[in-house]
Amino acid sequence: MRAALYEQIGPSAEVLRVQEIERPEPGHGEVRVRIECSGVNPTDWKSRSGLTSRPVDGFQIPHHDGTGVIDAVGEGVAASRIGQRVWTWMAAAGRKWGTAAQWSVLPDRQAVPLPAGISSELGASLGVPAMTAHRCLFADGPITGKTILVAGGAGAVGHFAIELAKHAGARVVATVSGQEKAELAARAGADLVVNYREADAASKIREFGPVDRIVELALDANLALDLAVIAPNSEIITYASTPTDPVLPVRSCMNANVLLRFVLLYGIPADGFDQAAADITKALTDGALSELPVHRYDLADIVAAQDAVQAGVVGKVLVIPD
Repeated sequence: MRAALYEQIGPSAEVLRVQEIERPEPGHGEVRVRIECSGVNPTDWKSRSGLTSRPVDGFQIPHHDGTGVIDAVGEGVAASRIGQRVWTWMAAAGRKWGTAAQWSVLPDRQAVPLPAGISSELGASLGVPAMTAHRCLFADGPITGKTILVAGGAGAVGHFAIELAKHAGARVVATVSGQEKAELAARAGADLVVNYREADAASKIREFGPVDRIVELALDANLALDLAVIAPNSEIITYASTPTDPVLPVRSCMNANVLLRFVLLYGIPADGFDQAAADITKALTDGALSELPVHRYDLADIVAAQDAVQAGVVGKVLVIPD
């Protein structure tokens, strides 16, 4: 099969290449998926570059997320799964068979049936961003009737956080940095979209109502705004690191009795993944999730695909193995 891979960490153009390798066979409890689309996330280029270094076992095929069709199963997996269309999550976590290839092998539970009528592009966009959004939204309890603030509402995590929150019966405020991103957040269903760069951002959010839970991607830049709008005894959940660590205003956090939670998808409990997969699939079935603007790359252009994500392109980058 054709696969993108690297054998050592480093800059994309220096370590990533596409070559023919032996097609993997599924082991006990595993399925093999013929990949239609591979989704690219920031964690992929960070792992490859060494920013969040993980050991390379001979070689690493990157990317966790994808869509495809199961064409083989290992011992202990029902043969009825063959032919099933699926979306994948965490395919390359502690494993070498990521989705940036014509085939991927992964544990049975990490290949989730894709509801009828869902596009390959949307299915391949789930995984890391939708599961991160789910964990941030629900780790501290139900959100029905609550007001949720989603920082970065035009990003992939922000997009699915808005949609999953609305599906769960919450009111949603999204913050963005410009008009194009505001339109994307509004299209995802945000009830209020605010440019966080404007001087009256906090007052606009407070007029909408006290915020019960915040999904945060830039704690260092946004903590002052978060504390200005959050209700007492509420939660700020952050899922992304930034070059500058925040200076924590301890007294202000104490005054708000705020809970600060940090989320890294690699370390959440197994039942958290399973619940996320079930809830995301239910939202797909209900028509509650939608595609971001898509940027498609051939497998041969893997370097450009990862570089686009690293540069912060708006929308979702997908790699097509064939």
